[in-house]
Amino acid sequence: MNSTLHSIFYYNQKHPLIFTQFYFWAFFLIVMAIYAFIANNRNRTIRSGYLFLVSLFFYYKSSGFFFFILILSTVLDYLVGLGIFNSQKSLTRKLLLATSIVINLTLLVYFKYAYFFVDSFNQFFGEKYQVINHLALIANRTAGTHFDVGSILLPVGISFYTFQTLSYSIDVYRRQLKPVKSLIDFGFYVSFFPQLVAGPIVRASEFIPQIYKDFSLSKAEFGFAVWMILKGLVKKILIGDYIAVNFIDRIFTNHLSYTGFENLMAMYGYSLQVYCDFSGYTDIAIGVALLMGFRLRENFNSPYKAKNTGEFWKRWHISLSTWLKDYLYIPMGGNRKGSLFTWISLSSILLFIILISKNLLLLPIFGGIFLFIWLLTRLIPSLKKHVTTNINILLTMLIGGLWHGASWMFVIWGGLNGLGVITYKYWRKISPWEKSNHWIATFWKIFLTFNFITFTRIWFRGESMQGTRDLLRQISHDFQPGLIPEIVVGYKWVFLMMAFGFILHWWPSRLKEKYMNWFIGTPLWAKIMITVGVVFVIYQSISADMQPFIYFQF
Repeated sequence: MNSTLHSIFYYNQKHPLIFTQFYFWAFFLIVMAIYAFIANNRNRTIRSGYLFLVSLFFYYKSSGFFFFILILSTVLDYLVGLGIFNSQKSLTRKLLLATSIVINLTLLVYFKYAYFFVDSFNQFFGEKYQVINHLALIANRTAGTHFDVGSILLPVGISFYTFQTLSYSIDVYRRQLKPVKSLIDFGFYVSFFPQLVAGPIVRASEFIPQIYKDFSLSKAEFGFAVWMILKGLVKKILIGDYIAVNFIDRIFTNHLSYTGFENLMAMYGYSLQVYCDFSGYTDIAIGVALLMGFRLRENFNSPYKAKNTGEFWKRWHISLSTWLKDYLYIPMGGNRKGSLFTWISLSSILLFIILISKNLLLLPIFGGIFLFIWLLTRLIPSLKKHVTTNINILLTMLIGGLWHGASWMFVIWGGLNGLGVITYKYWRKISPWEKSNHWIATFWKIFLTFNFITFTRIWFRGESMQGTRDLLRQISHDFQPGLIPEIVVGYKWVFLMMAFGFILHWWPSRLKEKYMNWFIGTPLWAKIMITVGVVFVIYQSISADMQPFIYFQF
C-alpha cells in the first residue's frame, strides 16, 4: 500500500509523468471529474487556484522539487509586472524590467549552460574547474540533506516557461498588456500543465483573457479536442517512438557499424521522428487544454511542405519562431536597421569562438572582418540595411540554436539555418522558379528545403563532432548500394512506418480536414469506439519503455 501511494504522489526521476503514460490519463480523468463542478463557478479564483495546484503537482511529478524554481519565476514576474505598470518613472520601469530579465536568464543559464561555459573556460585556459550545484550545497548545509553537489540537473521545461514569463514582463513594459491583479491567476497562466514542459509558448495576451471567461465547449470543439489527442498519440508512439527504437537510435549510437544508406535513411527518419515527437506533444496539449475550455495556438503547420527555409520557420515551432521575432529580431532592428545590441552580440559571439578554438590567430582575422563590415556600412549607406538585416537574422538563429541546448552542435545547427534563410532571401530574386506554381517547381522547392533541413539536423541530433563526421563519411565513402535491397527487407516495417508518416504529412490539407470533420461529426458512441480502437493499436506498438519527449531536454 505504501509503495503504491509513493508511486502515485512522489516524483520518480526514472519515470517522470508524461502524456503517453496511462498514469497521466488517470490523473487527467480525476482532474476533469473535480473540474466539472467548479468550471463555471462565479469565483474565478477557485478555478484558477485549483488548476494552479494541479499544474504544480504535474510539474513536480515531471521534474521533482524544481517546481520551486517555477514558483520563484512566477512570483518575480508577477511583482515586476505590477511594479512596471504602477510606476510612472522611466528609469524605475527599466530597472524593474532589467531585474526580471537578469534573474530569469541567470536561472536559465545556471541550470542549462553551466557545464557548457565551465567546460569551454577549462578548454581555453587549461583549468580544471568543476560545476557546483550551489542550491544543493545550501540545502545540505541548512537542512542536513545529502544532495549531490557535483551535478546540476536541468529542470524540465525551464526554457519554455522562462520565455513565457519574460514575454509577460516585456509586454507590460511596452504597455501592450495590463498586469494580472491576482497572483493565483498569474500562477495558473505560467504553470498551466498541458503546455508547461514543452510548449507551445503561450502569450499572456492570448491566454489571460480566457481565465475570466465562462467555461464553454461545443460538441464540435469536443470532437476536435479528441481528434487532436488521438493524432498526437499516433504521431508520438505509433510513428516517432517506433522508428526511433527500432532504427534511428541504433544508427546514431554507432554510425561506423552501418552503411551509408542506413545512415542516410536514419537522417530522413530523424526528421520524421522529431516532427512526430514534438508536434505530437503540442497536439495532445492543445486537445487536453481545449477539453478544459482553454484555446492554445497552433504550433506546427505541415512544416515539411515549406518551399523555402523562411517558410519552414513560419510553419515549425510557431510559438518559438514568433517569440524570437517579436522579442529578439525586431528589437535588434529587424529588417530595417542594426542596433547597438546587434554589434555587441556579433562581437561577443566572434570573441567567444576565438576563446573556444584556442586559436588567437583568429583574433586579427575576425577583427579585420568585423572592421571591414563596419566601414563598408559607413562608406556605402545603401549596404547598411542589407548587412545589418543579415546579421540580425543570423544572430536570431544562432541564439535560437543555443536555446535548444548547451552545445556547439546546436549553435552550428542554428547558424546553418540562419545562412539558409539569408541565402534564400537573395536567391528568390533571381530564381526562375520562384513565382512558378507548376507541380514540378513546387516539388523541387519542397524537396530542396526538406533535404536542407534534414542535413542541418545532423548537428541537432548528433552527440559530438566526431559522430557527425562519421555519419557524413559513411554516406560519402561507404554507401554500399548493392546492400540496399537486403537492408530494405531487413527493416521493412520501419521503412513502411516512415513511408506512412511522410505520406500522412504530405497528404493534401483539404483531405485531412475532410477526415477530421467526419470524425467530429460522428455520434458520441462512434467516437468512443474509434478512440478505444486507435488507443489499442497505438499501445500494441510499444516495444520498450515509454520514450520521453525529445523537447523535454530543452
